[in-house]
Amino acid sequence: MKCGSEFQGSSKFDFCSVERWLLHSACVTAQLQGGTFEKLLIANRGEIACRVIKTCKKMGIKTVAIHSDVDANAVHVKMADEAVCVGPAPTSKSYLNMDAIMEVIKKTRAQAVHPGYGFLSENREFARRLASEGITFIGPDTHAIQAMGDKIESKLLAKNAKVNTIPGFDGVVKDADEAVRIAREIGYPVMIKASAGGGGKGMRIAWDDEETREGFRFSSQEAASSFGDDRLLIEKFIDNPRHIEIQVLADKHGNALWLNERECSIQRRNQKVVEEAPSTFLDPETRRAMGEQAVALAKAVKYSSAGTVEFLVDSSKNFYFLEMNTRLQVEHPVTECITGLDLVQEMIRVAKGYPLRHKQADIPINGWAVECRVYAEDPYKSFGLPSIGKLSQYQEPLQVPSVRVDSGVQQGSDISIFYDPMISKLITYGCNRAEALKRMEEALDNYVIRGVAHNISLLREVIIHPRFIQGEISTKFLPEVYPDGFKGHKLTDLERRELLATAASLYPCLVSQQVEVDGMKLNVTSEWNLASPLLSVTIDGTQRTIQRISRSAAGDTSIQFLGTVYKLQILTKVAAELSKYMPEKAAEDTSSALRSPMPGAVVAVSVKPGDTVSEGQEICVIEAMKMQNSMTAAKTGKVKAVHCKAGDTVGEGDLLVELE
Repeated sequence: MKCGSEFQGSSKFDFCSVERWLLHSACVTAQLQGGTFEKLLIANRGEIACRVIKTCKKMGIKTVAIHSDVDANAVHVKMADEAVCVGPAPTSKSYLNMDAIMEVIKKTRAQAVHPGYGFLSENREFARRLASEGITFIGPDTHAIQAMGDKIESKLLAKNAKVNTIPGFDGVVKDADEAVRIAREIGYPVMIKASAGGGGKGMRIAWDDEETREGFRFSSQEAASSFGDDRLLIEKFIDNPRHIEIQVLADKHGNALWLNERECSIQRRNQKVVEEAPSTFLDPETRRAMGEQAVALAKAVKYSSAGTVEFLVDSSKNFYFLEMNTRLQVEHPVTECITGLDLVQEMIRVAKGYPLRHKQADIPINGWAVECRVYAEDPYKSFGLPSIGKLSQYQEPLQVPSVRVDSGVQQGSDISIFYDPMISKLITYGCNRAEALKRMEEALDNYVIRGVAHNISLLREVIIHPRFIQGEISTKFLPEVYPDGFKGHKLTDLERRELLATAASLYPCLVSQQVEVDGMKLNVTSEWNLASPLLSVTIDGTQRTIQRISRSAAGDTSIQFLGTVYKLQILTKVAAELSKYMPEKAAEDTSSALRSPMPGAVVAVSVKPGDTVSEGQEICVIEAMKMQNSMTAAKTGKVKAVHCKAGDTVGEGDLLVELE
């Protein structure tokens, strides 16, 4: 692998290399003069809309943003040359409102549309309507969208293209009874999947008949809610696999390339959390075989644009086709970092009719890139349940070398219940994996997010875990490493002493002092600039970046240390002596009170006052960010009161049902 010195500068450009980006952009812009689009509409929001706008600006293309009423002050709206509201907050009335979007296209005279990912990015009807109006869709044609967007049809096409496929039922499952029959024929465990699905929505693993029936119900509901299509299929679940995908790029002239792989095995609820390129697991032969099969599938459907072929890979490096995403992937930045290609730019060139400028032999693996998905989520609840609120303080770690942040938020932005809780994608680049991971660790420590819960602590723990560092990962990594749920960083004895010494020094803000903890003396040095959300401290020669989250007059302090927030109480000797006389607040009996673990909407309530319920019985269903979550009874008892009904919006901690 090569790794030039140009990667050492930090920037907010779309590549890890400023120099490489400027040279590449200038060359492509020169080639497209007189033949590019004048104005392009982005049919999306958030970070991906901002990402597309950045490339358009560098290519000299004017941009039009669409937005819902609650997104009127969003970053992508401010970045675009024009912005038009397409409806109220619910996605069905705004970002999925084809009629409204088509009107904006006519009004602004946009010549092309980039759909980003999600929303209408893989909607065949939207692409067809654009074509009928002479508007260019920045993506493949309607045939490829239909063929690859339907998991049933795509699997049949993959078989015909000699692509390895997972054993399963190649048809639509009609009802729960048929689902059970098919699952028994295939053999447990099975994966129940939305035919039109993506992003982990509409997916359930079932290990027995009961889970199959439950999975059929929830998956069909999620599929209908997210995609307007409740069709399901069932296939054999490959136990303990890796999720590795191949980026492909094809033009309208029959040329197609594979741009190496991305390792996406760190997941929760079938949604990716950490990705990297390349994979530690693949050897050149397996990489080539996967790449060639991905290209064969792309050519079989006459694909033209950037797309991704996803595979499950077992411990023996056998790989099986999972699905093809006919759009830009969330994790595309890591591929851009190691290849030097701007995938958005390539998509625009292909859509305009230009042939690919590269041959397969030209595609490098230069260095290593890691991406962490930073979410407004509480990682201590099922590895991440959504959090909503205003970003009261927000500072991206762009001072760290070779860091890229793809975001669509700024200080003051709202994280709402209506959309995906992603705050940003944090990407670091290095000459090798160790360097990329070290920079990621530093970047996470220097990322300031206040006002909402976030998953920085989980991300940091993943990238420093010995199994991850050694590359011993699978899609089961999180539940295997944290079988009892994520609890935050577990301090070593030395780290505990460092934290206590830091807190003791921070309290009086002493520049330098010796602190005794458990009979051990530690030298703590810091300038303690309390106007900054980031505090640098040196403890016995070890430098740490910490954040003081809060402080009360009673001595309660919260400090973010090694990614995790720790609550401490700092008292004088007199206050410590008196504190033992203070009564403690009695803890609530959580087995009798069912509270919402996240903000969301009540989809269904299964009980009424007077009903007797059993431990584990479903009481209600809460939908958050298009995911259905079953709320169950913690004990057997009689329902005392029900405080919600279907259609209600609830906040985190709201009381739903009380048991006697």
